[in-house]
Amino acid sequence: MQRKVDFLVIGSGMAGLIFALKVADHGKVCVLSKTTIDDTATSYAQGGIATVMYSPDNYEKHIDDTLKAGSYLNDEDIVRITVKESTGRIKELIAWGTHFDKEKSGKYSLAREGGHSEYRILHHKDNTGYEIQKTLSHKVRNHPNIEILENHFSIDLITQHHLGERVHRKRKDITCFGVYAMDRDTRNIETILSKITLLATGGLGNIYQTTTNPVFATGDGVAMAYRAKAHLENLEFIQFHPTSLYNPGEKPSFLITEALRGAGAILKTRKDEPFMKKYDDRLDLAPRDIVARAIDNEMKLSGDEFVYLDARHISREEMLNHFPTIYAKCLSIGIDITKDMIPVVPAAHYSCGGVKTDKNGKTGIRNLYASGEVACTGLHGANRLASNSLLESAVFSHRAALYSNAHFKNIGHAKNVPDWDAEGKIMNEEMILITQSKKEVQSIMSNYVGIVRSNLRLKRALDRLEIIYNETEDLYNKSVVTEPICELRNLINVAYLVIRFAQQRKESIGLHYNIDYPPKRSGDFSRRKTFD
Repeated sequence: MQRKVDFLVIGSGMAGLIFALKVADHGKVCVLSKTTIDDTATSYAQGGIATVMYSPDNYEKHIDDTLKAGSYLNDEDIVRITVKESTGRIKELIAWGTHFDKEKSGKYSLAREGGHSEYRILHHKDNTGYEIQKTLSHKVRNHPNIEILENHFSIDLITQHHLGERVHRKRKDITCFGVYAMDRDTRNIETILSKITLLATGGLGNIYQTTTNPVFATGDGVAMAYRAKAHLENLEFIQFHPTSLYNPGEKPSFLITEALRGAGAILKTRKDEPFMKKYDDRLDLAPRDIVARAIDNEMKLSGDEFVYLDARHISREEMLNHFPTIYAKCLSIGIDITKDMIPVVPAAHYSCGGVKTDKNGKTGIRNLYASGEVACTGLHGANRLASNSLLESAVFSHRAALYSNAHFKNIGHAKNVPDWDAEGKIMNEEMILITQSKKEVQSIMSNYVGIVRSNLRLKRALDRLEIIYNETEDLYNKSVVTEPICELRNLINVAYLVIRFAQQRKESIGLHYNIDYPPKRSGDFSRRKTFD
């Protein structure tokens, strides 16, 4: 079966839906969702969205905070674009029906999170992402020009390779014509042809054993772009959120938002001793890379499997008003956070790298755009500043839509595109191998390519991953295509990329800490501490 649309959006989170809404008045749009339109990484986001609202905050302060958090590996032009366009994008979300918390005076209630010098985080209690997703999903469902295909798994981008054409080695000669996608209910593989394709597939946290990402965040967009020969960047910088709820066996790990520390919660050892003063002058509100490494070090020093977050001094009223989801979740496992400390542990949370894009969301492949976590715009550098991710999606999906609207009419659909060859079969024994291989990949990445790395660990990870890669490719080539084997291939591709990028980074900076390259940049607490 073949479909033809003007705009194809792969992913139904904030990045994908904003783009869809902004191009839908100009052409036919198809949105692919791996699960349902409401079940996205956006809907899991607790903390909020950063923007400059009131004095004494200003754009330069937000820009400076973003650059500092990113260890100045950010693209400063992109940082300035993002911050200066933030207010307009926030006002648009509000106009569309998104509700953010307000004070009694009518002013928006702003939170502060790690790395921010001012209160600038707009939020809706502790479920901001859900509020944004709900608003966008409603508008998309009611737009006559948008078709939504839920439970559709994207297998591969369609390029000249699939048309049997020889492709020049230069990436600028590669064109994206759409995607092969599997209906997860019928297992039929559809050919969807488009003039413009936007990758908005989210993150890759499930290359690790412990992650706050939903189970469907398996790096599909990065892997597809890699196989299509797109330019990738900064994949060594994997952000581990310092405070996920320690609750062994739960997937995904439940996030304890940084806003709780912004409200005064304090990290402590199991002996009830605060420890962040040993690592950074900003204490519990230091950037995430610093806090995550500090917790990791404290656990290694003590042998404990977690540390505590103490929020007992925060009033019950504030807790119930601002953090009701966290309160209810902890209570469900027997922890009353108004009386008990919260056991927390770092968990893989966000990829600061991805498919390289320009200021308009364009990738190095013609007619292929990317926005959200799958993209590397240059905003984050070596470490994402808290609550800049939702903002990035809003800004660059807007810019990508404006550029696409101006150019898509000059683009035609590809001709003579073959349908997917679905021959082959898969046996129960092979399914067992796929499941086990996935666990092995996650174990390799968690043990050797986590918060603290070394040259030896990275080499060992690559050597072990190569064995699984060869086994999986052999199985893929002789079996019928299924979602589990496609996801496994994606996980392996992305894990390989993270390792190779990490090997090429011959320094410790931001989220990439390698004990073979002691940090040299001033202001990095890890110069004063050894992590092994």
